Amino acid sequence: MQRSFIAKNPSILIFLALLALFTLGVTVLSEGFGIGVISTSFVKTLGKTLCLCLIAVAMDLIWGFTGILSLGHFAFFGLGGYMIGMWLMYERTRMIVVDSLSQSEIPATQSEIVDAIGNQIFGVVGSSEFPLIWVFADSLFLQLLMVVLVPGLLALVFGWLAFRSRVTGVYLSILTQAMTLALALYLFQNDSGLRGNNGLSGLQNLPGVTASQDAVSMWFLWASAFALGAGYLLAAWVVSGKFGSVIKGIRDNEARVRFLGYSVEAYKLTVFTLTACIAAIAGALYYPQAGIINPAEIAPIASIYLAVWVAIGGRGRLYGAVIGAALVSLLSSWFTGGQAPDIPLGVYTIKWVDWWLVLLGLSFVLVTLFAPKGMGGLIDLWTDRRSPDRHGADLGPDAGALREQEAEQ
Repeated sequence: MQRSFIAKNPSILIFLALLALFTLGVTVLSEGFGIGVISTSFVKTLGKTLCLCLIAVAMDLIWGFTGILSLGHFAFFGLGGYMIGMWLMYERTRMIVVDSLSQSEIPATQSEIVDAIGNQIFGVVGSSEFPLIWVFADSLFLQLLMVVLVPGLLALVFGWLAFRSRVTGVYLSILTQAMTLALALYLFQNDSGLRGNNGLSGLQNLPGVTASQDAVSMWFLWASAFALGAGYLLAAWVVSGKFGSVIKGIRDNEARVRFLGYSVEAYKLTVFTLTACIAAIAGALYYPQAGIINPAEIAPIASIYLAVWVAIGGRGRLYGAVIGAALVSLLSSWFTGGQAPDIPLGVYTIKWVDWWLVLLGLSFVLVTLFAPKGMGGLIDLWTDRRSPDRHGADLGPDAGALREQEAEQ
């Protein structure tokens, strides 16, 4: 009997169990539903970290397993945030406008309400008319679909153009970075329809929800944990079967896989589009916890940071991507948040706010030179040292092959 991919990869159950214990622990210690040891602001930090772990899993799937170093996946992450942010900002503004106009003796017409909403949202860029891209902003269901469809369509079109031209290696990385830069520059314009440099703000306020931020922050942490668990499970399923063997073959020797008759471009396009959708879902959960999104979030440097996280954690290992993203994200919050104490050296004082990026870059160089397997390699060392315990498992690749007991006779 063929075992399921979870039975073949017990690390999946270990990861999901640790994620569940972490979520339960934060819930018990939180201010919203627990004893109040963990502050609401730190709960939001942890929730955002889970979202960054999810996009790191997507990055590991496209880079660590398929061999495509994409420097544009944060563009999909940001687009997912913009799509859900449009509904959040529209609905919150609509409720404020309706409440304000209801105090007037003359009832406002629907067109007057829409004009007032447009003036509130786009007045900061000198406009009051809704751009075409906001046509579904009044529908939560449709905007949730846009979270996946818009980044997915962009990835599908871009990937089809790039892969059919057989652009590979560093040239493909440059193309993905150029796509990200072009998108960011477009969004910086006031006539982009997304408020230019001002971005979308007030996203932490859920329309129609009267619960405190303590409770809302926990809701988002639960949603982020669920999304990470589901994304990890999906990625593990993708890389465990025949599809995973093919994309790992593409990573190791693309020409040989093509010679064997596989459509390399189709496999690449599938993984590229799938990981773009996963990144978009992560962004849709991240920015309501951050409260604001602007084009600076989509700058190419963000995608470079993402590659650094995966490299430090250990690419080609899904748990390594999670470890790298979680560790670097939390350390970044600690160092740049002013919590790390300065180190006086007499004539000069080391301020970690200024030196954090230097430390991160140095860590990346050291990992690349001396620990190419990243932090995930430490787990590999521990598992490799354990003696195998076959318990009569098949010695051959097929079920029913020569078994250990038979070989000993």
